[in-house]
Amino acid sequence: MGGFFGAVSKRDCVLDIFFGVDYHSHLGTSRGGMVIYDRDKGFQRQIHNIKNTPFRTKFEKDLSDFAGHSGIGCISDTDPQPLLVRSHLGLFAITTVGIINNAEELVKQYFDAGVGTQFMAMSSGKVNSTELIAALINQKDNLVDGIRHAQDVVDGSATILILTPDNEIIAARDKVGRLPVLVGRDEDGCCISFESFAYHKLGYHDYYELGPREIVRVTTDGVEQLSAPGTEMKICAFLWTYYGYPNSNYEGVNVEVMRYHNGEIMADADRERGIAQDVDYVAGVPDSGIPHAIGYANRSGKPFARPFVKYTPTWPRSFMPDNQKVRNQVAKMKQIPVPELIQGKKLLMIDDSIVRGTQMRETVDFLYESGAKEVHIRSACPPIMYGCKYLNFSSSKSEMELITRRTVQELEGEEGEAHLDEYADPTTERGQCMLEAICKKLHFTSLGYQSLEGLMKAIGLEPCKVCTYCWTGKE
Repeated sequence: MGGFFGAVSKRDCVLDIFFGVDYHSHLGTSRGGMVIYDRDKGFQRQIHNIKNTPFRTKFEKDLSDFAGHSGIGCISDTDPQPLLVRSHLGLFAITTVGIINNAEELVKQYFDAGVGTQFMAMSSGKVNSTELIAALINQKDNLVDGIRHAQDVVDGSATILILTPDNEIIAARDKVGRLPVLVGRDEDGCCISFESFAYHKLGYHDYYELGPREIVRVTTDGVEQLSAPGTEMKICAFLWTYYGYPNSNYEGVNVEVMRYHNGEIMADADRERGIAQDVDYVAGVPDSGIPHAIGYANRSGKPFARPFVKYTPTWPRSFMPDNQKVRNQVAKMKQIPVPELIQGKKLLMIDDSIVRGTQMRETVDFLYESGAKEVHIRSACPPIMYGCKYLNFSSSKSEMELITRRTVQELEGEEGEAHLDEYADPTTERGQCMLEAICKKLHFTSLGYQSLEGLMKAIGLEPCKVCTYCWTGKE
């Protein structure tokens, strides 16, 4: 995943960009970057590794060197960026969020066409995705045609911000709007952001939300549409269930409110089936599972509790050391039990999703070791049956890394691949077999998933406008 923030202002906006980017730190764990433009100093850029140090800590020392009235920044879970590019279209800075599944094919086409002779390779040998997007843009005669061309040929998605020396940001939402792009405004200018709360805290108010495929020019005077939005939208549902920040709104739907509603719908479904009614506490797996659990507890009448908390002062963020042995130990050290809320208790735990199952099994074992009598698990979304191919969320080297697909393989071998729809439906015989197998493997007392229908109801948008590929495999 990744996040971005930019601003154009009549005043120096370095601090706005610094804090705006920092407020996207929950979206990426690899690199952070800022590019500021000043008419006298030109482009000023810094990129830092933020794998084990927060963005704020890395960039605070750079602030005194930055000055300017426009800039962009990013949190990246993959490549170093933003990049500075010089081409026949001029000098500009660019940052992107998305994924390019056909990168090698596009690089080959680029070479075969004789357009260019080289790309800077990373240590893995792969090309920086943002550099590739810039190269595709530069194949056309202007930025707008270039952006459209890049988005058309990319298999995946590409949201793009471009900063030019003209005190402007060219912003493009990906072609079916899988991620949001929002513009805020104050008395001195405009900002552009993934998360709306980031600019609310900086004194900007909601001004404009880009449609899918739309391209705009953002200046101190406002927003100028350069290319009209498309008619198809497939915004990512996981924005609401997992990685979106609680204070943010996407397409007019608040994240925290959606999660409460989602939990209520799950509680209603359990009550109708007459399951998991005899529990002592409802709890959420910190942090994104908590609001779903609050909604479930409020509707079910069962008390909400926090049987364990995460110790975050020394490990405040989700990323871990590279060494797997140390990672495992850190994960255990972060979970601090509240024995009075665990010993002899029947617990119902809700998490935002169950992907590989490893962390959930460790959490459940930890609760049993702390004295829990029963541990019922609920997932706030349907079973993940497919790795995401449009964003970096839930992307896997193999779909066999997913607990659902591994279980199907163990139950029925290759034949099971023809019945994934049935396995994803708990009302079918195959669906029940998968639930029972996962429960046994991960030591759950019971397991339930939110239905796709229930999730769509909680989000409240037309289902045709929401991407559900991870659950259905359908585009």
